[in-house]
Amino acid sequence: MPSYSTNDIRNVAIVGHSGSGKTSLCEAFLHVTGATNRLGSVADKTSHLDTDDEEKDRDCSIESHVLNVTHDGKHINIIDTPGAPDFIGPAIASLAAAETAIITIHANAGIQVNTRRMRDQAKAFGLARMVVVNRIDADNIDLEGLLGALSETFGAEVTPVNLPTGGGKGVIDCIGNEGGDSDFGSVEEAHTNIMERVAEADDELMNKYFEEGVLSADEVSANLPKAVAAGSIVPVLFTNARGNVGIKELLAFVAAGCPSPAEGKQRSLVVGEDEKPVEADGPFCGQVFKVAVDPRSNMKYSFIRTFSGTLKSDDNLLLPGEKKGMRPGHLLKFQGGEHKELDAAVPGDIFALAKLDLHIGYTVFNELNDGKIMMPKLPTPMFSLAIEPKARGDETKIGDAVRRFTDIDPCFKTFQDPQTKEMVISGVGDLHLRVVLSKMLRHFKLDVNTKPPKIPYRETISAEANGHYRHKKQTGGAGQFGEVYLKIEPLERGSDPTLEWSWDIFGASIPGQFEPAVKKGVNELMGEGALAGFPIQDVKVSVYDGKHHAVDSKEVAFKTAGKRAFKEAVLKAKPILLEPVVDIEITVPADNVGDITGDLAQRRGRPSGQDMLPGNMTVITGQVPLAKVSDYHSRLSSITGGKGSYAMEFSHYEMVPSNEVQQVVAQYGPKKDEDE
Repeated sequence: MPSYSTNDIRNVAIVGHSGSGKTSLCEAFLHVTGATNRLGSVADKTSHLDTDDEEKDRDCSIESHVLNVTHDGKHINIIDTPGAPDFIGPAIASLAAAETAIITIHANAGIQVNTRRMRDQAKAFGLARMVVVNRIDADNIDLEGLLGALSETFGAEVTPVNLPTGGGKGVIDCIGNEGGDSDFGSVEEAHTNIMERVAEADDELMNKYFEEGVLSADEVSANLPKAVAAGSIVPVLFTNARGNVGIKELLAFVAAGCPSPAEGKQRSLVVGEDEKPVEADGPFCGQVFKVAVDPRSNMKYSFIRTFSGTLKSDDNLLLPGEKKGMRPGHLLKFQGGEHKELDAAVPGDIFALAKLDLHIGYTVFNELNDGKIMMPKLPTPMFSLAIEPKARGDETKIGDAVRRFTDIDPCFKTFQDPQTKEMVISGVGDLHLRVVLSKMLRHFKLDVNTKPPKIPYRETISAEANGHYRHKKQTGGAGQFGEVYLKIEPLERGSDPTLEWSWDIFGASIPGQFEPAVKKGVNELMGEGALAGFPIQDVKVSVYDGKHHAVDSKEVAFKTAGKRAFKEAVLKAKPILLEPVVDIEITVPADNVGDITGDLAQRRGRPSGQDMLPGNMTVITGQVPLAKVSDYHSRLSSITGGKGSYAMEFSHYEMVPSNEVQQVVAQYGPKKDEDE
């Protein structure tokens, strides 16, 4: 068994914007605690964490990395997460394993896009939060102004627990000291604020504070983790990771002030609409929050956070509702790219398993059980590219490669579009997909062509019409004959099913045995489209007459007749083209609101509302055709200088304006039948 217990564990996720120094902080943790004998550097490409060639080339984290240190008798599991907005998926998934999110901020850059987004994600998920202002040695910084902006943006609970001193060469503790010298602000005032915030987390302590006006150092220390877990205090600490300033103090605060798994956010098993708490002393229950593949060995590793019970290598591991389990094998404790074996995983700990077919978000047990632990909400990948191999015969290899990336990246999706026959990959943004394609070339030697994917338009009709087709083919011997008369009319938009079928043949003009063939022909055109080659929806078809031949009538003849009669009717029924419309939410600096709304109007967008956010940010909501935002990621970045972000979800289909229909028809066009 490990030498530490659940109460000794601290699980923290280091989050924030790219360049704020998250990996540098982690390298400093490893060095200060003796876990490594040298201080790794991202800039010098000597990092113990960013070991992937892609990360070294780009000087930034692309995946999350797991490490652990021991400090003041506490076992601290740390997850270093990517900071670029395009790689926010692994960062959000890492929150599933933590009780505390440490939000890092570059002292010079201040509050950036991912600073705000990851803080909001951590708060929505119910995690404790603390802020680390890094690079306090940078030139032209205004730390006092930054602290004020943090309070304005994140709330009055933002409270410094230490302050820079000596011109940024050290920090002074504001918890144990009631006064002292600092580069800005008042140590005494910060000390008082800490007492007030800690007192708010406990009614009895609050009454004592009101009566006596003071709390003892022991009372503050004992109740600090509870206050941090409750969010009544969001501690702020100052560091310079490269200069080893404030690192030991930060580790000491994590050990003493951050909640343990027993004190922090508690998870529940969701079974249908019911929830039941996960009890630490129950049978083993864990959740996969990260999957990685070693590019050298191709070994797949699944990283699991334990919420209850103990797991050993000879136990049985089961998925919800399944009776057949799998052997965990060796339990591994990772330190960046290296690992060592663990004899057992106790509640609250983080470990990894090799070679198992597990995916991010999976809940696992060691005995028959049901339900799942909910993950933080991940963004919907909306930036897409259609890909095709440059070399013939690489289609299968591409399929294997993209499956690898969907395993390890929760925001990378791929599918074969049944309508357009294209393989489409989707991610958070342009950089996200460019990195995936670069890895595909680097690791799989696969080079692909890319292009914007086809927009999934739909076709429908706006009037009633009749259709007729007589199929007659004589090729020597038995021929083909089938004649179909049908009528179509529009259904309500968005009907389910999209085709309403009626067989209204009286007598034996078409024998009933040919109804499936006629319907098959109609369904075939429903998928292929008649106007621009897109699926048809919301149509009622009534077959009311026809003719057959005792010898020459065959299924293939009536399939063709049904399809052609239906096509004739559709083209006479005032066909219209429908386009997908998405709900869009755009977060931008308030100064850019006019430019954004003007740009949306040019894209036929319809803004529906605006909300002001702290920190001079605005959220604009509205609807816009999907075809008009295929390049929106780069456009938004250009307008806002990289400070804007957006999310969108499918809403509904609307009619394409008549002046644009011919452009779509010319670009795609309907599929031609072989015998047309």
